[in-house]
Amino acid sequence: MLTASSAILALGLSGCQLTSSSDVTGSNGDKAETSRSADPRRDVDAYAERYRANPKDAEAALQYGKALRATGQKSQAVAVLEQATIAHPNNKALLAGYGRALADNGNFQQAFDVLGRAHSPDNPDWRILSAQGATLDQLGRFEEARQYYSSALKITPNEPTVLSNLALSYVLSKDLPKAEETLRRAHGRAGNDPRVRANLALVVGLRGNTAEAEKIAKADLPPEEGAANVAQLKLLLSRKENARAQMDKMPVAAAPGRSD
Repeated sequence: MLTASSAILALGLSGCQLTSSSDVTGSNGDKAETSRSADPRRDVDAYAERYRANPKDAEAALQYGKALRATGQKSQAVAVLEQATIAHPNNKALLAGYGRALADNGNFQQAFDVLGRAHSPDNPDWRILSAQGATLDQLGRFEEARQYYSSALKITPNEPTVLSNLALSYVLSKDLPKAEETLRRAHGRAGNDPRVRANLALVVGLRGNTAEAEKIAKADLPPEEGAANVAQLKLLLSRKENARAQMDKMPVAAAPGRSD
């Protein structure tokens, strides 16, 4: 069962919907590059075979690591990608994948350091900058994190995944008005992205506007799905005081996104 705080936290490293969770590394940078597989377990088997046939195959290691992450095998993904980066220390894609896997696994400082090697100042990658910001937020370094989001937004203005991470930063620092404002911007750009919708509904509800939160949660959805989202939202908001108590104990790592 998701708590309100864990649902919001999922924005930074593992996007979350009201009715389901998914590995969303759009926040971490993967989503914009590749689409999510319909059957990640099949991918694990396929890439495991290719990887074991040639552990030095950088692309096989990268895809195997992504598939392991998608099935929740976080420590295994770290191990595979760590070995791959040792064999290919200058491979930017592998470094990016390794950094995301470390973040998934809760190794935030190491993730930040590795992600810093995945691009260069003269050729910055907004996805990596946003992922670095997300790791800094999990370390409680909110102001530093926002500098990375700002740099990412200079490259790709109003990118919803970056705005979502920025909103998470405001939630973690207990600034719900700014979190709502930023999520509304992300929602306007992301259309019907269920992760952004779910987190906007939750923040609006946490601020006391339950009616609007329910409207956001079920907008443009089939009746059954909308009703399920509203029911889950009501459950989360009924535990609002507990959620705020949990926020006082932040930062807490979400179960890691987000999605490729």
